[in-house]
Amino acid sequence: MAFDTAAQARTSFDLKSASLPVVAVVLKTADAAQFAADLAERVADDPGFFDNDPVLIDLALVREAPEPIDFAAITAQLRRHSTLPVAVRGGSATQMAAARAVGLAAAPDAPPARAEASAPEVREVIREVVHEVEVVHEVVREVPTPGPGTVVVDKPLRSGQQVYARGADLVVMAVVSFGAEVIADGNIHVYAPLRGRAIAGARGNTEARIFSTCLEPQLVSIAGIYRTTETELPADVRGKPAQVRLEGEKLIIEPLA
Repeated sequence: MAFDTAAQARTSFDLKSASLPVVAVVLKTADAAQFAADLAERVADDPGFFDNDPVLIDLALVREAPEPIDFAAITAQLRRHSTLPVAVRGGSATQMAAARAVGLAAAPDAPPARAEASAPEVREVIREVVHEVEVVHEVVREVPTPGPGTVVVDKPLRSGQQVYARGADLVVMAVVSFGAEVIADGNIHVYAPLRGRAIAGARGNTEARIFSTCLEPQLVSIAGIYRTTETELPADVRGKPAQVRLEGEKLIIEPLA
């Protein structure tokens, strides 16, 4: 098939594949009132945590619930707390139809966990990376990661920039500024001040860790368990070499020897 390059040049838009990071909200109840109360309590200490983040509603845990889900009420509560509900997954046919009726798109179900001990677990996640993540606002670079390995970034990351090391560890040799975001399926090493968001084990690797020579981030997360630093870090790790690891369902932040 021959392409009409002249016609292509005249068009006012291009169509390209794009994927974005989303916040996955895993419903544990079909009760919209209970969800609203729990969501308000969760964000009470950090009302600015969400910043119009796209939201995927995961229904896997309530798929067998006998009562209907009030998606209009749930999406209204999510919008109230500065999120943008866009999709739903994992529900029954009836639930998915009800979700589509309020304008939510149907997303593919999450892949099941594999049996190997080293495989990612299926966990409740707060921030989930879906497919490939494009740089927001300003392109840093394409990050080629065909398999397990390490991706190295040697340039400072400014606010609004984002790098995702898919299937690999990420090493950053310069500052990660406030408002920037680094994501890796494996470990994250920052040999400079870490002031933005760091998300390790993005696809469920509970053994992933975050290391920095100067830890002062907005947010750290491992396998979906996260902590913001609106609450000040302890003096022995704030602005000092430190690591973040996961112990059960708790993030441990401790100084590097």
